[in-house]
Amino acid sequence: MTTTTTAALVPLLPFLGAVAGLLLGRRAPGFVRPLAVLPTLAAAVLAAVVAWRQGGGDPLDAATRLTPTGSVPIDLALHLDGFAVLVAVLVGVVATCVQLYSTAYLREDPRYPSYAALVSLFTAAMLLVVYSGDLMVLLVGWEIMGICSYFLVGHYWETEAARAASLKAFLVTKLGDVPFLIGILALGADAGTFRINGILTAVGSGAIAHPTLIALLLLAGVAGKSAQFPLHTWLPDAMAGPTPVSALIHAATMVAAGVYFVARLLPLFTASAAALVVLAVMAAVTMVGSALAALAQDDIKRVLAYSTVGQLGYMTGALAVGDRDAAVFHLITHGAFKALLFLGAGVVIHAAGTNSLGAMARTGGLAKRIPDAYWTMTVGLLALAAIPPFSGFFSKEAVLGAAEHATGADAHGIPHAAGWTVLVAGLLTALLTAAYATRLWLRAFHGKGPEAPDHGRQPAVMNGVLWLLFLPTLGLGLAAWKLPDWFDGRSLTPTLTTSVLGTGAALAGVLVMYAAWRRTAPLAARAPLGAVAADPDEAPYVSEEEAVATHVAAYGHIAGAHDPADPSRLLLGPLHRHAVAGFHLDAVYTALFVRPVRAAAGLVRFLDREVVDTYVRGAGTAPGLLGAAVRRAQTGNVQTYLSALLAGSVVLAVAAVLVATGA
Repeated sequence: MTTTTTAALVPLLPFLGAVAGLLLGRRAPGFVRPLAVLPTLAAAVLAAVVAWRQGGGDPLDAATRLTPTGSVPIDLALHLDGFAVLVAVLVGVVATCVQLYSTAYLREDPRYPSYAALVSLFTAAMLLVVYSGDLMVLLVGWEIMGICSYFLVGHYWETEAARAASLKAFLVTKLGDVPFLIGILALGADAGTFRINGILTAVGSGAIAHPTLIALLLLAGVAGKSAQFPLHTWLPDAMAGPTPVSALIHAATMVAAGVYFVARLLPLFTASAAALVVLAVMAAVTMVGSALAALAQDDIKRVLAYSTVGQLGYMTGALAVGDRDAAVFHLITHGAFKALLFLGAGVVIHAAGTNSLGAMARTGGLAKRIPDAYWTMTVGLLALAAIPPFSGFFSKEAVLGAAEHATGADAHGIPHAAGWTVLVAGLLTALLTAAYATRLWLRAFHGKGPEAPDHGRQPAVMNGVLWLLFLPTLGLGLAAWKLPDWFDGRSLTPTLTTSVLGTGAALAGVLVMYAAWRRTAPLAARAPLGAVAADPDEAPYVSEEEAVATHVAAYGHIAGAHDPADPSRLLLGPLHRHAVAGFHLDAVYTALFVRPVRAAAGLVRFLDREVVDTYVRGAGTAPGLLGAAVRRAQTGNVQTYLSALLAGSVVLAVAAVLVATGA
């Protein structure tokens, strides 16, 4: 079997698994779990085989003309280079881990068959995006992911939070997809092809008439899909879905698609200095803003969600300084440790009976009860904080090193403003990232108070998946010396300056947060202002679905309460309440867009009901009135009819005389 044939099977197998799972979910429930896991596992194995055969050598291309269009042709094309084959391995491995984990995590869920099928379809769509060599085919996978995210985020559709989050995710990403589609069509028209190779050739020859405009249109779609400012607000709310879905979206699909897309078409963006500056500013605001927001969140999943937004900011920052090697390297390492963190958070939520870090801070013994999650998440948080020698350190330093290089004289056309913007924001974000990672670790695993109720051991498959993801989180940084052979050849090894500055900022964040925690920890025994205390011995187990619906902690209602034991309040001060609300961007969007749209909808409804319907009702009423009048005239009296006939004849005669006289 050739490499291209093997590659074609990689997205096809999860797709077939999804179709079979939907068809057999109710008729043969015993086949649901095998159909969820085995096709995805086979796709991951084949993706590894394709990567091994490609070996970082020359790109492999294969194409078949889909249909004549009369203008720009559309091809079913594969493009296998080092970026594509390695990202496909990441997608396959993470998706397999999510499917395995879900077999235990959602074992009692009656909607598991449809959930598993949608996860498989989600995986197939992302693999199609990764391997596609034609932008229109890539767009198909791009849109299928949006549809799958709508259903998966809204899995707990009984809850208001899940319904609102799924609708918000769909609408916000579609808002970016409209200019994205326009940009793709304009790019294909200028280049005369939708094939990525042909587009890059046209960019190199200067055949693209308006690179800045097209790049900005494409960035709108990337901002929506990859949750970059200002279209990032959907991602934290998407935590209303099941935790494995969060792991899949944040680690390997959906949000990674935008970064990967820019990496594939980076020469188009580097052809426009304005587009690079816009991308750099977008990345900088995203990094710093999301890190501040993560520092203030109480929900453990929202902390990780905002951390994803920030890490994606690092990736887009690397692209803004023209280094797609560093961006994809961080995409791969981030996929490993973020999947680990989200799946570990699922274990923590089940063990603690709550999503709330404030509730966890008031209980003890959690680390001893779930040692697998404790140790693996500790390493995952160290990687997130970019502490050496874990994988996140090497990839984040590659980004900072690329930014530092862009500030120098040999920046090769990259605006110095973009380099300085990414470098300064990246260092500040490194400090904030280490701070919120330390806060999550301390509050979740080192709480002060009575032990949380024991809900039993976690299934072995869930713990096994955590240890499987532990390995790349720990050792993937060693790829920094090998990946240049697979990519563009740029060095990914840490540089001295950025290593010292970045590690120093991270250690400063750890120490500052630890000092703040030590100062506020004695207050953990006090219930938050506005909380309703509960008896720990009677604290019920709260499933994730119930936590999503009510955010009720196992030890009382603390959502939104003033928690004096939260160290982030001490560090952020008055900024804390704004950071908790995501700096009120949702309120701004509500004022600027939601309310005007609702008002316009109300006006249309009024016009339809009071104006259009009035004409419709009038059109039906007038014949009715005429019919009633005619019916009254039908008395059945012959004398009345003759009188009316005589009167009519007289009127006609008089009218005829008047007309004749006037003539």
